[in-house]
Order: sequence, then C-alpha cells, then structure tokens
Amino acid sequence: MARGSTRPTSRDVARAAGVSQAAVSLVLGGKWRGRVSEATAQRVRDAARDLGYRPNLAARNLRLGRTRTVLLVVPALTTEFFAGVYTGAARVAAENGFGVVLYPSPEGIGPARDPFASAQAALDGVIASSMAADALSAIRGDQLPLVMLDSDPEGSTGAATVNLDIADGIRQVAEHLLALGHRRFLHLAADVASWTFEVRARELADRIGRVPGTSLRTARAPISIEGAVAATESALRASGPRPTALVCDDDKLAAGAYKAARRLGLRIPDDLSVTGLDDLALSTAIDPELTTVRLDAELFGERGMRALLAVLEGREPDGGDIPVHLVVRGSTAPPGGREPDDRA
Repeated sequence: MARGSTRPTSRDVARAAGVSQAAVSLVLGGKWRGRVSEATAQRVRDAARDLGYRPNLAARNLRLGRTRTVLLVVPALTTEFFAGVYTGAARVAAENGFGVVLYPSPEGIGPARDPFASAQAALDGVIASSMAADALSAIRGDQLPLVMLDSDPEGSTGAATVNLDIADGIRQVAEHLLALGHRRFLHLAADVASWTFEVRARELADRIGRVPGTSLRTARAPISIEGAVAATESALRASGPRPTALVCDDDKLAAGAYKAARRLGLRIPDDLSVTGLDDLALSTAIDPELTTVRLDAELFGERGMRALLAVLEGREPDGGDIPVHLVVRGSTAPPGGREPDDRA
C-alpha cells in the first residue's frame, strides 16, 4: 500500500494476493466460483483481511444502480406499535447491508411532502402499511418493489403482503367473552378506512352472530383517547339494554372507553368488560389491567423486510400470517360480577 494512504484499495489487495483486480472483485463480490480457484479465493480473502480492506459500498451501489435503502411508510397512528415494526425491519435490513428510512403519513389520512426529489432514484423498495397507502401515490412508491403490511392479499398492489392473523385475534376475543356469559356487545370501531379494521368488524359480527340471543352494536371513533371517550359515552347512554362487553379495535380506544365508563359510574369489569388489541404499554398502566390481543410488532417488521429482500432477489417470500394471542387480564369478567384473575 502506498505510503500515506489511509484506506487500502482493491488494487492493494490484488498486488498483495498476486492476482488481478478483476479477480478481487469476483471474490469479494461472492461471484468467484467456477471463475477462480478456491486457493486463489482464499489468498484474496486473506490479503483483504490482513490489509483491513473494506469495499467502497457507495461506489459499488452507484455502479449497480442501487442505494440499498428502503422506505417504511406508516401512519402516525398507534405509534408505539409502528415503532416496533420499524425496529424489526431495521434489524433485518442492517443484517443485509440495507438502511431503512421511516416515512409517516400524518394522521393516517394523507402523505407529507415527498421526502426525496425522486423516490424512485433514491430507493430500492418500499414497505407500507395499508393504513398509510394514500402516501404511496405521492412518492410514486407503488412503482417500486413494494411489500404491503396489513393488506388484503387478494387486492394488494404490492409484490407481496405480510399480515398478522388479526381475524384469529378477534375470534379469541369473542370466544373469551362468550364463554364468560356475555350476550350484549358494543364494538368500538376505529373510524379509519383500512382492510385490517374491516377484518375486525367482519370477524366480530360473524363469531357473535353464531350464538343465539346475542346482540352487537357499533360505535365509531378516531383512534384517540378523546374520540373514544365521546363515542363510548354516547353509545352507553343510548336507549335500550346496556352492553355488558365492549370490544375495542385497539388499546388506545380501550383507554378512552375506561374514562367514559367511569364518567357514567360504571365499574370495570363488574358492570362492563373491556378488551383491546395491540398489547401496548398502556394496557398494563390502566386499572384494571387490560385484556387484549398481543401482536408481535417487531416480528411483523422483520417479516416485512425479509419479504422485500426476497422480492428484490427474485425469490418467493415466506407465506402464512403471523400468529397472535389473547392476554387475559383484569378488565374482563362474567356479566355482573368479577371472576378470579386468569392471566395468559
């Protein structure tokens, strides 16, 4: 290596190994088999290690027309959950030499300004939640390799979809409440146009509708504490027999439902059982602790990133929904009374 040089080059590696720069490129790029011998490849690897050589990835990516950068498009809703999705995606990306840029779609109803002069020039692919799908057109993300999260597999615009088994989570909630003896239900539904919330409503109606003597009402609310308080209070004040079980589309809505119930003098779970979905940190911060469906947000992000890597490499992504499970805590009990704690 030339005196004063601060970084060894592929030319230095070639000189030390006694081979051409082309051979160095083949070996360090993993494309040497059938072109150079095993002994030569080992000599190149040894020389690179001894010299402390590291490839110039930026220059390599420019030659390949790739930036090794992925955009993760999420709504600015249930941010704790999507922080977990980002953590999982970024971990897998880093293991494979990629970076992840997080791009929130404010309030889940529309995109911010395009973060890149040309998204297609700056990105290799996109992972997007169906709740933030409107942002894709603004950044032309639907023209890039795309993996959709929480999206209808039959109607997805992506090359692959990755889903949590939300339908099974709702079935677990319904069966738990029905087994406790509940027959009058209120669904506090997220007022967001998204496939994942359509699944929740459909599965809840289906499971409850199979049991004679049941009733199900629906109240819609934006995903906020304030919105949930107003919607729940209005629904519980309505005429007719009061529901004994309240099924919420996520934990934030459930927290608002707690406030509404207490304003009306109702005790949880003695007068009203409440369930959530997500298992956010607040589910154990409220009293009583919330019965909810645990979703593995980090695994969700990992699977999304692995699916995108498969698409980029021309492979078939792994299939199958990610399992979820009900965590039973103190917010559910038989109608009119508390039962012993039965934690999952």
